Amino acid sequence: MKRLKSWLFNEPRTTGGDIFAALDVGSSKIACLIARSDNDGPPRVVGIGHQLSEGMKHGTISNMEALQYAIGQAVTAAEDMAGERIQRVTVNISGAHLASQTVSLELPLGGREVTEGDLSRIQTQGQAMVPEDRQGHPLELIHALPVGYDLDGQKGIRDPLGMTGEMLQAQMHLIAAAFGPVRTLATTVGRCHLDVERMIAAPYASGLACLVEDEMDLGSLIIDMGAGTTSFAVFFDGNIVFADGIAVGGGHITNDIARGLTTSVANAERLKTLYGNAIPSPMDEREIIDVPLVGEEAPENANHVPKSHLISIIQPRIEEILEMVRSRMDKSGFSDVAGRRVVLTGGASQLPGVRELAQRLLDKQVRLGRPLRVARPSSLSSKSGAAAFTGLAESTSGPAFATTAGLLAVAMQPELGAGSYGGGMGLRAMGGGSLLGRAGSWFR
Repeated sequence: MKRLKSWLFNEPRTTGGDIFAALDVGSSKIACLIARSDNDGPPRVVGIGHQLSEGMKHGTISNMEALQYAIGQAVTAAEDMAGERIQRVTVNISGAHLASQTVSLELPLGGREVTEGDLSRIQTQGQAMVPEDRQGHPLELIHALPVGYDLDGQKGIRDPLGMTGEMLQAQMHLIAAAFGPVRTLATTVGRCHLDVERMIAAPYASGLACLVEDEMDLGSLIIDMGAGTTSFAVFFDGNIVFADGIAVGGGHITNDIARGLTTSVANAERLKTLYGNAIPSPMDEREIIDVPLVGEEAPENANHVPKSHLISIIQPRIEEILEMVRSRMDKSGFSDVAGRRVVLTGGASQLPGVRELAQRLLDKQVRLGRPLRVARPSSLSSKSGAAAFTGLAESTSGPAFATTAGLLAVAMQPELGAGSYGGGMGLRAMGGGSLLGRAGSWFR
């Protein structure tokens, strides 16, 4: 009864017109950012909350109740800092579940001008499509994003509004995900009294946060190396044109260390952070590190191993991740479109030597991407440039929070997420909502 009263009579969340919230649900952390937009300056991050992730494994929900608790803790911390109660959030969907394809749609014009209604009809056609996986199972559409238009054979049109012709063709990029994980995530967030405003593919959000305008236009590959998954996407001509992901990330490196050195996962993470490197050096053999054994608390019982042994465990897993990304890119046919520019982001990308190793294996120019600026793709907005977030704490302004910052960019600039899952697609009926709706969800 106490739980029911807490559920029914909890203070209702409210989101003012100038308050925006992003929720990053990852395998290692749950992060929530709340921002306020002021008329006389750039948007300011006023609330930050992050919590150790529970109930997530390799980008997949393994325990809904544990995940619900972690989300609630992160959101509450952000709300307390901001002094606001939020109702709607923009959420990410893991790259490991994504499928990506580009389709062509046609709309006869009959010699008249292209109107806003025509573009809306094409958008509706794209959103009505149901992609399938390799086994023929239907997927849940996450994004239906126009990446270019043709008008009577004239190609490369970014905005056909007002142009005259007979036949308008649109290239629509569809990003979909497995039905089960999408609905399970939406339900879990809904149990926290929150409505999912939009669901955004993780590599798309990371690209919005880390890529500069030239990288979006000329072509680049962004690789977000998270704890449970590695997501990657190709941007070209101001649009995302390919997205994919693999269920391998920094957490696998930690597990490899724990098994290889017979230590706990917590100690393995500490060793990786303090001494880890993706590239060996001649000095590694001389440097000795202490490795606490599982179940042993006394320091004198620790193993003493050369640092080179730790590096020999880390390097193969990093190489495997990068080689899997390279293989997926080669099969996709978008490797040339991405050009020779790679941006690495995500928590695992901060490991020393990862950038140099990626440059060697991918044979491209590589830089480390941080969410210091959130770029606005020129093809989706008439205004160029980028909006800087102020008030973002140093601890949450690194590569590990790239996805979170990108989600906040979409929350504050809805046109970036136009055609995304949740935007007018009936998602709110699944969670949050009215008092009566929350009570009904609890009883069910």
